[in-house]
Amino acid sequence: VTKSGFGLCWRTGYWTPAMAIAECDPDLVKKAEPAKPAAPAAAKPAATPKPAAQKVTLAADALFDYDKAVLRPEGKSKLDDVSGKLKDIKLEVIIAVGHADRLGSDQYNQKLSEKRAEAVKAYLVGKGVEPNRVYTEGKGEKQPVTGDKCGKSEAKSKKLIECLQPDRRVEIEVIGTK
Repeated sequence: VTKSGFGLCWRTGYWTPAMAIAECDPDLVKKAEPAKPAAPAAAKPAATPKPAAQKVTLAADALFDYDKAVLRPEGKSKLDDVSGKLKDIKLEVIIAVGHADRLGSDQYNQKLSEKRAEAVKAYLVGKGVEPNRVYTEGKGEKQPVTGDKCGKSEAKSKKLIECLQPDRRVEIEVIGTK
């Protein structure tokens, strides 16, 4: 975790909940602190050894229509699938990162990608996920998956809008243990 000149917390792509610091992620740090007093009790000889937690990471993409922050039906079905798998794990955190295609201004696309990530969070919270477990972030148009395959044209043709569909997404990462 790094702090900007304005005091905002920034995470790298390698950030995990284990790297949480009190200033930026107080909810995660508070949950980690009670585990410390339990360690001496676990050090006593136990009759049966406790199985080690297995880290689980689920990934999914929820796609959106052009210039919209409303989940498409196939995006909802993927999120339903993810929320169904959450019952089998002890959830630590869900990270939802919104993206936009290159059409539109940088500032507009940044806000749109943030709205898309928030739409995914709202959907998951509606499925019973605790709101403080879902972190959202918007990347705007900075990380396209289509690359140069759609051409360089900025004209909003139907063909170009269809080609750029994979860029209008929210990447969801679920981190927990079994």
